[in-house]
Amino acid sequence: MEKFKLGILREEKNPPDMRVPLTPLICSELSRKYPNVEIVVQPSKIRCYSDAEYTAFGVTLQEDLSDCDILMGVKEVPADKLLAGKKYFFFSHTIKKQAHNKKLMKSLIEKKIQLIDYETLTDKNHNRIIGFGRYAGVVGAYNGILGYGLKYDLFRLKPANQCRDKAELEDELKRAKLPNIKIAITGGGRVANGAIETLSALRIRKVTPEEFLMASFREPVYCQLNPRDYVERPNDHNFDLNDFYSHPEHFVSKFVPFTKATDLYISTHYWDPRSPKMFTVEDIKAPDFHISVIADVTCDMDGSVPSTIRSSTISQPFYGYNILSGKEDLPFNKDTICVMAVDNLPCELPRDASDDFGKDLSERVLPHLFGDDKDTVIKRATICEGGKLTSNFDYLSDYAY
Repeated sequence: MEKFKLGILREEKNPPDMRVPLTPLICSELSRKYPNVEIVVQPSKIRCYSDAEYTAFGVTLQEDLSDCDILMGVKEVPADKLLAGKKYFFFSHTIKKQAHNKKLMKSLIEKKIQLIDYETLTDKNHNRIIGFGRYAGVVGAYNGILGYGLKYDLFRLKPANQCRDKAELEDELKRAKLPNIKIAITGGGRVANGAIETLSALRIRKVTPEEFLMASFREPVYCQLNPRDYVERPNDHNFDLNDFYSHPEHFVSKFVPFTKATDLYISTHYWDPRSPKMFTVEDIKAPDFHISVIADVTCDMDGSVPSTIRSSTISQPFYGYNILSGKEDLPFNKDTICVMAVDNLPCELPRDASDDFGKDLSERVLPHLFGDDKDTVIKRATICEGGKLTSNFDYLSDYAY
């Protein structure tokens, strides 16, 4: 049986990330399940799980990871820290030719590294099998409710990153006394499901899109909008999901009626740059535009939500979008939309997010890594290997070489 040595990297990108790909408990379980795999951890002072927690579960601390076959982190590994010829797993943020990671991509090629990006791990139907999306949704919805409470001086909640875990966050939510507002969520995937978990903890009732637009309620309610609810083909008003995924540029938004009924909007849908925007700057200026707080979990710059003019931070999650000027303003002013656009939301609950991610990694990915990969999960997800891009990622040639 082939032996593997797997090293968990210390996060060295700035600002530092507290998450881990594998928690101490999961490392211990993997060691029992795969006796041919040795796991070691690079010491770190900033991880959400301490060095002592790893050693308590029998995991060895090791500063020099040059004898490891596989290296796993969360965020990008700085180019000067990359070890030549190794197999790396991390979120590289290169597959959209992100300019700030061009140097990293070139280093991966030059050092003949095999890079498996978590974002490119898919099943046979090309669906992603791993990610931190659930906790982006959980925290994004929480921040949206926190922002609504602050804007209208209704209640004050502890910031999510000051909660030890999801259980404490849900306890904190019990202090939120919402009036009979309407909350719209766009999206149907892992991120949307996370947001719905938060709303469910508040016992907010779900209504249909039709009820949401037509009826009045004596309690807060939410509706979940899937693509057929917010886009259509302009000529025949028909909707075909495969057509939308293949040719989003053939569709127009039909979200505007919801802008007139919604108080809090939580954006969790995947956005293709060819897709229409949910609403326009002109729509925002309409006298009956009703949205006053937007939790933009998707956080695409110049993306589907035009009031998202920059990403915000965990320490300062809110800013204002001035309805009249279209410029940034104070978040809780009368003439501003309060925008939450934190781009690393799972970092606010790093222990829960890491546990969730690690379980998916150990169940959906590692059997292929430590086995024969007959479903080619690892092969499909490999961006580069042996100093060359793989065929799936040839489109990065002008970026990588």
